[in-house]
Amino acid sequence: MGDEEKFDAVVVGAGPAGTAAAIIMAKAGLQVALLERGAKPGSKNVMGGILYNHYLEEIVGEDWKQAPLERPIIEERRWLMTPEAAIGIDYKNLRNRQHPHSYSVLRARFDAWFAEQAEKAGAMVVPETVVDRLIVKDGRVVGVGTGRGDDLYAEVTIVCEGIGLGSGLLESTVIAGRPLRRKLRADEVAMAVKEIMQLDPGLIEERFNCDPGEGCTIECFGDSTMGMSGFMFIYTNRDTLSVGGGALLSEFNKTLRTPNDLMEHFKSHPAIKPLLRGAETVEYLAHLIPEGGYRGIPKVSGPGYLVCGDAAMLSNPVHREGSNLAMESGRLAGETVVHAKEVGDFSERRLAEYRGRLDHSWIMADTRRCHCSSTTRSC
Repeated sequence: MGDEEKFDAVVVGAGPAGTAAAIIMAKAGLQVALLERGAKPGSKNVMGGILYNHYLEEIVGEDWKQAPLERPIIEERRWLMTPEAAIGIDYKNLRNRQHPHSYSVLRARFDAWFAEQAEKAGAMVVPETVVDRLIVKDGRVVGVGTGRGDDLYAEVTIVCEGIGLGSGLLESTVIAGRPLRRKLRADEVAMAVKEIMQLDPGLIEERFNCDPGEGCTIECFGDSTMGMSGFMFIYTNRDTLSVGGGALLSEFNKTLRTPNDLMEHFKSHPAIKPLLRGAETVEYLAHLIPEGGYRGIPKVSGPGYLVCGDAAMLSNPVHREGSNLAMESGRLAGETVVHAKEVGDFSERRLAEYRGRLDHSWIMADTRRCHCSSTTRSC
């Protein structure tokens, strides 16, 4: 595809951040290509599994009610564990029955539906497309090269590919002698692991003391992570449980433990084992999540590009703010590109408005505030 056929925007990654950006831009009439490396959106994506519907509603309006959500979260539990016991604090808000503010979700279902909303808005969703490089011309990102051998050009490229350790588009792209993001250290990244376990809905409600159709979360600290900084969780879905957790990659390296060691240790705890009895693991997932805090956020805009979601190191695991930070940053990036299109100015200075939008949003207010994360690191 030549420059004369270029898009207004190419979005790399059809997770919550990329799809949110694509929807906002496509609704405004922009020509948008949303690229996904998996066979379909959601097939390569992982998160714990809690979504706050307010941020989804800001993007798709009342259509959020049609999303494939699992269970509204009525009760949240925090357990502090020793090897043989657990003490907990529970919070149950019965008003959430009428007006739920969070739901459990499964990414394979949700991301596919979310991408459909982008298509309905007018975006072109292209699965099974690996972006292997950002195309730089005269010091500006002008598009992407794909594993298909086709180059796609755009006024703006929005990078929403998640994170890796030195293998991402941002680390491998150099402008003015510098990579768009330095390589991350092992203590700035957490390894998260998750199993989806099939269980009868009635047993879920009985064991977790939930009314029919309602759900709860259990988040466990202390011995649950074998002495590593982090936490483990169980989230109730319709007919499955999301069981998982994580710790800093540097601690896995130091202790020589594996994510599977962590999962088996947690599942065998005497407070957890009865909850999982008879459940069958139907999916096993692992994922890197950012843990660099506010100081770890890279430059999120530059000549011809914007960065959203995990790729921008936006994460707050303790408050389950991964997908919500992703969607909100995607929305703000989309609005930035829409404004640039309206004024006919895609300059680096114009795209820098994205950082200003982030700074004036709850995203940076929350991230800037020093707090203990899942790895007890401050921002």
